[in-house]
Amino acid sequence: MSYEFLDHATDAIIAVTAKDLKEAFSVTADAVINLTLDQDKVEEKDQKEFSAQGKDLRYLLFSWIEEITFVLITQGFAIKRIEFDIEENEGYKIIAKAYGEPLDFHKHNFKVEIKAPTFYEMEIRQDKGIFMKFLVDL
Repeated sequence: MSYEFLDHATDAIIAVTAKDLKEAFSVTADAVINLTLDQDKVEEKDQKEFSAQGKDLRYLLFSWIEEITFVLITQGFAIKRIEFDIEENEGYKIIAKAYGEPLDFHKHNFKVEIKAPTFYEMEIRQDKGIFMKFLVDL
């Protein structure tokens, strides 16, 4: 399981490899969080519940990135880790609980604000594991 940031002039392209779907969404969360701040500097003092849903995996990935960004940026909550389950029933849904603390720009070394995920460059492959690639607008 891993992620890497690919070259892009103005935005961020992230490629994720994982053994299964849950691990892929977990790695995606870590990539989005670490793009925004230093996750290792966050303490688990509080928690926030949120959910993401989509009619297919592409829409679920979009919603997942969007919801994590909402918690980080709009709610101002620095995330240390996320516990979640993925449900499949006429589409997909993730029920999640984020652990962390109020965002402190200096303590958490705030790096960049993610404006939004996009469908541009998005790719999901399921063969011998999971590969996902996506672009976020900075």
